[in-house]
Amino acid sequence: MTSRASLSMASGSEGQGSPPSTPQRPPNRLGQERSPYLLQHAHNPVDWYPWGQEAFDKARSEDKPIFLSVGYSTCHWCHVMERESFEDEEIGKTLSDNFVCIKVDREERPDVDKVYMTFVQATSGGGGWPMSVWLTPDLRPFIGGTYFPPKDSGRRPGLKTVLTRIMEQVITMSKLYLNSTNTALYKVQMCVYSRETPPPAHDVANRCFVQLAHSYEEEYGGFRDAPKFPSPVNLMFLMSFWSVNRSSTEGSEALQMTLHTLRMMALGGIHDHVAQGFHRYSTDSSWHVPHFEKMLYDQAQLAVAYISAYQVCACVCLCGSHISGGFYSAEDADSLPAAGGSEKREGAFCVWMGSEVRELLPVVVEGATGGATEADIFMHHYGVKEQGNVDMEQDPHGELQGQNVLIVRYSVELTAARFGLSVAKVSELLASARAKMAEVRKSRPAPHLDTKMLASWNGLMLSGFARVGAVLDDKALLERAVQAAGFLKEHLWDAERQIMLRSCYRGDEMEVDVSPIAGFLDDYAYVICGLLDLYEATLQPEWLRWGEELQDRQDLLFWDAEGGGYYCSDPTDPTVLLRLKQDQDGAEPSANSVSALNLLRLSHYTGRKDWSQRSQQLLAAFSDRLTRVPIALPEMVRGLMANHYTLKQIVICGQRDAPDTSSLLATVNSLFLPHKVLMLADGETEGYLYQRLPILSSLTCQGSSATAYVCEDFTCALPVTDPQELRRLLLE
Repeated sequence: MTSRASLSMASGSEGQGSPPSTPQRPPNRLGQERSPYLLQHAHNPVDWYPWGQEAFDKARSEDKPIFLSVGYSTCHWCHVMERESFEDEEIGKTLSDNFVCIKVDREERPDVDKVYMTFVQATSGGGGWPMSVWLTPDLRPFIGGTYFPPKDSGRRPGLKTVLTRIMEQVITMSKLYLNSTNTALYKVQMCVYSRETPPPAHDVANRCFVQLAHSYEEEYGGFRDAPKFPSPVNLMFLMSFWSVNRSSTEGSEALQMTLHTLRMMALGGIHDHVAQGFHRYSTDSSWHVPHFEKMLYDQAQLAVAYISAYQVCACVCLCGSHISGGFYSAEDADSLPAAGGSEKREGAFCVWMGSEVRELLPVVVEGATGGATEADIFMHHYGVKEQGNVDMEQDPHGELQGQNVLIVRYSVELTAARFGLSVAKVSELLASARAKMAEVRKSRPAPHLDTKMLASWNGLMLSGFARVGAVLDDKALLERAVQAAGFLKEHLWDAERQIMLRSCYRGDEMEVDVSPIAGFLDDYAYVICGLLDLYEATLQPEWLRWGEELQDRQDLLFWDAEGGGYYCSDPTDPTVLLRLKQDQDGAEPSANSVSALNLLRLSHYTGRKDWSQRSQQLLAAFSDRLTRVPIALPEMVRGLMANHYTLKQIVICGQRDAPDTSSLLATVNSLFLPHKVLMLADGETEGYLYQRLPILSSLTCQGSSATAYVCEDFTCALPVTDPQELRRLLLE
């Protein structure tokens, strides 16, 4: 996603729930939809259509251009544009009379979003949401942008002006712009994926490290200046790079960059110190003032990053979940102020005035220097100021004036020394204060919660719970992971048609309403990855079996047999103009990047060499990108490294719940081993794994003790039964 400062035609994008629509106005067609974003526009005075054949037929029969508006339910500037323009009666009439107006939730239809965002970026040099694109009746774009104010503002044209110009010159404009459209789309479509073999892993990994090191910001961690995003794909690459370069200066630097970034994020305002979780990004370089939106995919990936870095994972939480196990998509940035008012403000739910803190924490702390109160200590530690701690440049609209975003300014040890107290006493005091503040926040008007449940993001969260649960040996987290996998299989897997579904929704009575939209590549890739992680955490082969089934379907639906790699969406869909392959790891990793490692892991679990070869073909398809700018694909570089260094097969022979088996598993799970597969040989020779890998029958326990084998291509080192000996073997 782009920040508010970097959009070519907008002062911003991202994150907020919409204000209440006028209740008297009857709903338009969007009132029949399930998407929270589309429902937010159901009472606009605009004759909105959802993306579909009805709208296309109307445009063609009436020979009208299409106005396509794309966003998502927690997008701040989407709702600014709604409030300013789509709720305006005059603009609504102009749009409805002269255009076929289509509204798209980008999280429901990422395929549509990718195609037209590609056009906007190619023709304007920028992009973001809301995205506003005008199309011919045959769905070809001829003008595009992002946020438009209702009236001209400085050098930025207003929506009224744009609409007037298009209506006056629609025939001329569409012909004129279609030439540039065709050129832009042709260039994208003709991206060549031609190499027969992947590039050298060592060279690509080193180049990726150098590029990340060049963009690294030493004081506060992270990459590049503000706005600063968490970028977990970068952190996971750096840890994988360290794992194969432990003794080198570069390896040490990679680990230091990772740990410092994770620590500074945990201390900063991007981390919600009261209710936990991480906000979307920081508006400054010090991780202080965030954009307050929370996204499920951030929480999922940061859980894995923190646990991989052996950090305590209590700072990563959920956006919320359904009683049947699915995870909701996002929490809004904006909400109504606690003091009252009808206009939502960014961060209102999360920020604090100094006077609020003093009123909540008035007790004088016994033994504290100078008769300090709980508020004095809390405000010192978290940088709370009476006049507020947000600089004007981080608050262009004045929404945070006099407010404080909590940020850890001192270590607990320094705070304790400042007030003459023990570290234990200060830790207890701060925890108690945060709990009190959490209770106060519960009484504030809550931000909008997008209760859409996406297969892809739930797959990421499945990985998060499985990985964290395995490392911490936390049975509750593992049970939650199993529940999430069960939810995906029950509600988002159409067993009859053998396809994943994109999304489902929380109904009025907490029932689950399923969308008919078929899943996209990321829905398959992220869920498969989650299932593989869940197998390694629980060693229940049913999850491997389903992962294998899903991979077969992914190959059938999305694989490009000519050029290699996977298309993002169904390449046979006639309503999607471009067959795109995502070649960048951004806020979410590219599904091709994830698939490179999925295929390799599955080949080791199933014995299917064709999947190992397919992983190589996928990497070869992106060879040019990997060679030139590996920093654009750090997750794919991890897959390239895994192919190069060969996955270790760690086979534990024993009964799953036996204490000696658990000790060996705990040893494996305590180590960061990015290039491994873990499996349990429990002696059930009729079971799934034994049928896929007959060689497992030759690996047996030594005497009555659980036994570990560390193998490469099932050429195994001598078996070990002692956890410390296994640890030594794994670290060789």
